[in-house]
Amino acid sequence: MAKSGARLKVTQVGSPIARRHDQRETLIGLGLNKMNRSRVLEDTPSVRGMIGKVHHLVRVENAD
Repeated sequence: MAKSGARLKVTQVGSPIARRHDQRETLIGLGLNKMNRSRVLEDTPSVRGMIGKVHHLVRVENAD
């Protein structure tokens, strides 16, 4: 489990074109819908699950 208050910087590096609809919706749920857009998100199990679903379309870094 991640430490309390940990944050992740998630950057979209792949296009959702020709991907399944649920992957596009997951990117939108993460706050990403354009190439090279970044968001800083809390490191929670639900966010980790969403990142896992679209791991081939995003880059993840520690925001600390």
